[in-house]
Amino acid sequence: MSGSISEFKASFTSELARPNRFDVTIPVPLTLLQYVKYARALNYRCEVAQLPGRSLATTEQKIGSNPTEKYPYQTTYNDLDLTFIVDSDMNQKVFMDAWLELINPSYNYNFKYKEDYATTITINQYDVANELTYSVSLYDAYPISINQLDLDWSNDGYHKLTVTFAYTKWQEATINSVATQLGVQSISGFFGL
Repeated sequence: MSGSISEFKASFTSELARPNRFDVTIPVPLTLLQYVKYARALNYRCEVAQLPGRSLATTEQKIGSNPTEKYPYQTTYNDLDLTFIVDSDMNQKVFMDAWLELINPSYNYNFKYKEDYATTITINQYDVANELTYSVSLYDAYPISINQLDLDWSNDGYHKLTVTFAYTKWQEATINSVATQLGVQSISGFFGL
């Protein structure tokens, strides 16, 4: 038998993580400073977010008569969707439209340099006492897609703007992860890896 009910119950020594305890911080790229008043409220208006994932791309290798094995060769990061509640003055849409226009201006369609439009997005997870428990930073983040906003006379709800962001990498930004990274670097340095 794998375990008793009392052992199962005892494994829950603290509150469970709640998906509704989060915030998102999106610093405005310097080239969009004229839109800073629109962007300030984005962290209060972000209704849906995700903590990012990470995947390892693998290749199959067969040696002799042994079974085929998979070996990792590259880390990949999935795009991230953030959904914002839109004000009646459409500030969130105006800001995101301006950000995409900065990346690829429609008057000539020449893409700008990434350093001019990328920023670091931070996503924080809190516990039921509103204490920070987990935080990630998405480096070189920028929008790559903005969903359409449907207009409908029979709908008395509100607009939700979903924006897809690409980023170079993410990294956990809590104290435990910093200590872990320092430990891994120390061990790697010790063994010359």
